Amino acid sequence: MKTKLFLFLIISLLSSQLYAQKGFPFDNEIHAFKQLDSLNMPKPGGILFVGSSSIRLWDDLEQRYAGKPIIKRGVGGSELWQWVQYFPQYLIYPYKPKKVFIYAGENDIASGRSAEDVAGNFEKLWEMIRKELPATEIYFLSIKPSPSRAKFYAVVAAANSLIKTSVAKKPKTKYIDVASTILDPKTQLPDSSLFKPDYLHLKSTGYDRWQTVLNKYVK
Repeated sequence: MKTKLFLFLIISLLSSQLYAQKGFPFDNEIHAFKQLDSLNMPKPGGILFVGSSSIRLWDDLEQRYAGKPIIKRGVGGSELWQWVQYFPQYLIYPYKPKKVFIYAGENDIASGRSAEDVAGNFEKLWEMIRKELPATEIYFLSIKPSPSRAKFYAVVAAANSLIKTSVAKKPKTKYIDVASTILDPKTQLPDSSLFKPDYLHLKSTGYDRWQTVLNKYVK
């Protein structure tokens, strides 16, 4: 027990110094994940979910897939380009997952990035994961249209289309359409009843819709 505590303190100190030196974005969140790992590192071969707040705020993800080796590493507010530049060596590679599910890109678009830029960053991230973890299956969860970001619907659709086309040519990779599951069948617009009051983040009922399409892949 003393040895584990000692290692925890050393890793915490080194991690804090490393992030401070690099001006690391979201350093508190990453530091917290590394502290958890130092105490109970997930075994290789798990099912990893990474991305922005739609992953971080999925509070019952592990419970929905009880018995599965789920690892949740969502960073609220993060953008896809940051997952390319900063996060893989801390929140993807160390876990050596069997599968990695990625939800990111929505914040990039809201900050003004183009569909082509988002698709290009997914391409970069895919290449990085494939090089480091050649056996890992990669799943991209389509970017959802959120009512509070209605002005970006066209860009969201374009980015999803580009990534879907790209993924179709890649081995051990799938595009999962979770976006259409939250649409009102009559209007083909996002069903606002599935969202929290901010009309950006999903309620549990919204995640119910996601789960209907994810079940066949989370196994």
